[in-house]
Amino acid sequence: MSRNSDELWSAIADPSRRRLLDLLVQRGASSASTLADELPFTRQAAMKHLAILEAMGFVTRSRQGREVRFAVDPERLDEATRAMRSMAEEWDRRLQSIKRIAEENHRRESRTP
Repeated sequence: MSRNSDELWSAIADPSRRRLLDLLVQRGASSASTLADELPFTRQAAMKHLAILEAMGFVTRSRQGREVRFAVDPERLDEATRAMRSMAEEWDRRLQSIKRIAEENHRRESRTP
């Protein structure tokens, strides 16, 4: 991953930011005001979350007349998805290892009189 994974997890850990990303994926480019109309927080709060997402490369901003619109960067979202998939696979390997150790210990303890 080209960006720090701690920053990635921090950016998407917040449910409000995930909801903003969901809305942008569903609706396409939107203004902070339009997004805030569908969320339980203010335009200013939406802007703060969008600024964090923009800093992490998840969203881009563009100007259309007087309006600033935000859109999801699909490449960055794909990169994050791959990072999450990789992390999930690593945890699956770790859990399998723990399970194998626990089963071996259980078998040994079962044989010991």
